[in-house]
Amino acid sequence: QVQLVESGGGLVESGGSLRLSCAASGSIFSINAMAWYRQAPGKQRELVAALTTAGSTSYADSVKGRFTISRDNAQNTLYLQMNSLKPEDTAVYYCNLEVAVKQGVRPMMYFYWGQGTQVTVSS
Repeated sequence: QVQLVESGGGLVESGGSLRLSCAASGSIFSINAMAWYRQAPGKQRELVAALTTAGSTSYADSVKGRFTISRDNAQNTLYLQMNSLKPEDTAVYYCNLEVAVKQGVRPMMYFYWGQGTQVTVSS
């Protein structure tokens, strides 16, 4: 019903920047909450940044001041601008969207995950 495609990951030196994208397509009525998570090897998945429908943002303490979450409503795309990257930012990054799906008489809410994109920061 809904597909998420992530892009923008890669290998970057410490202090560098990357911009992740998460494009949603399919039977979308609306997109509500949006977020980025990451999972480093041997660690649990953690919330990195979140964005509400009203435009409120929140960030993990470890990325505040360096990462910026944003969205393009017309393109159903979520972004994560990552600056001043550090080796400890190395992880697989996942987008997570709360989507109202066109389904029958009324839309139904579902959460979807992207496929993940690898970010590696070298020291």
